[in-house]
Amino acid sequence: MAEFITEKVKVINISKTKGKGLLGNTIFQKGDVIFEEKPLVSAQFSWNELYKYLACEYCLRSLETAEEMAKRLTNNPGLSLPYPECCDLDTSQFAQCPDCQILYCSSVCRDLAASQYHQVLCKGSSHDDAENPLNQLVEIWRSFHYPPETCSIMLIAKIIAMVKQAQDKGKVISSFSNFVQTAVNDQEHIAHKLLGEQFQVQREVLRKHLTDALFEESVQEWFTSEGFNSLFALIGTNGQGIGSSSFSRWVKNTEKLPLGDSERKQLDDLIEKCYEQLEEVSGDFLDCEGSALYQLQSSCNHSCIPNAEITFPYGDNTLALVALKDISPEEEITISYLGCCDLERSRHSRQKALKENYLFKCTCEKCLYQADDASVTSEEDDSEEMDEEET
Repeated sequence: MAEFITEKVKVINISKTKGKGLLGNTIFQKGDVIFEEKPLVSAQFSWNELYKYLACEYCLRSLETAEEMAKRLTNNPGLSLPYPECCDLDTSQFAQCPDCQILYCSSVCRDLAASQYHQVLCKGSSHDDAENPLNQLVEIWRSFHYPPETCSIMLIAKIIAMVKQAQDKGKVISSFSNFVQTAVNDQEHIAHKLLGEQFQVQREVLRKHLTDALFEESVQEWFTSEGFNSLFALIGTNGQGIGSSSFSRWVKNTEKLPLGDSERKQLDDLIEKCYEQLEEVSGDFLDCEGSALYQLQSSCNHSCIPNAEITFPYGDNTLALVALKDISPEEEITISYLGCCDLERSRHSRQKALKENYLFKCTCEKCLYQADDASVTSEEDDSEEMDEEET
């Protein structure tokens, strides 16, 4: 039975093992945008923020020009990018919270944040004070969760703040209860994975600080040990990473320039050199900005041969799901939870990664076809297992 229907797609309960799924109501051709979606909540990764990746607090749009970002990420202050008109960042639209001076890409984002959660989270004049409870919470999170990050404690803080600030608290609580829920043992596994080896100690320290900073009676169960685990499971299971880069948007916009062959080659060589330097200097901080919770996207199941992919076409947290191939009405729309390189690895490697990170065994067409393949992992897996045995 369909749980949620839009003009183009519907969310249904597919089976007891797979849970929810997303089906199309119409024909989608390769390249079609299946839907666009704003998140219920999003937050920048705390280590990216510490490393001076400037982003809109609400929509996560990069607040650096393409050249500023390239200079920082390559650690090359002398770098100069041609065609500055291809950078579409409008700094004249920037706006700040008048109390804590937190930065937004526009007054629209500032006002949306204020209306949803920022009244609760505003640090006022103590925004740089190490003793501020929210600053302490983030600092503790960083000490427990080293990069590359896959979520942020501020995602949980914003969820609670949305409840605290809402006139209709039940409506907000209900919107988050619609996400995939996991069993108690699975919640423990996800929280353990996110918090590392000292799981129990770290969880209790974080829970205490979150309770001191943001306790809300209407969701008091979230502040128990079990409830806190369920919040981690919620964002660990449903969280979607967001890439936000003014440099990559500059690169995309330069593709439209009417350049001659010589000019085009010169530009392509510069871009290739920049990406090499970006990767060498910044690595994991190149294009992962934050994470968010999306209602429709969270219903998309994984396939090792997906028929759709997630994109962020506007340089902010607006998600677009794009068809990778033609999709028929009533056909399930699937995405990959794994990166492109991981999809090319052996079935055993893929299954291992999915089981460890998402707690399920993939039964997609590709995995079933390769079911009789030898249970061998890639060289990377073998190397990791050897290292674990030596330690």
